[in-house]
Amino acid sequence: MILSISGVLLLGFIIFLFTRKDGLKISHALVCALFGFYLAGTALAPSIKAGGASLAGLLSGLKF
Repeated sequence: MILSISGVLLLGFIIFLFTRKDGLKISHALVCALFGFYLAGTALAPSIKAGGASLAGLLSGLKF
């Protein structure tokens, strides 16, 4: 659950930065958000969630 909240906050911050600095329009951000909500209701959602968890596990195992 914490990973999901962290991911949402990180992606929200990135969208905010793109909106402020790189010219991402609010309408584009809204379309991206709606796409994410609709994608979460498809059969691909468990695979995407598993891929995100796998990537998080990989990143947490890296030692710098």
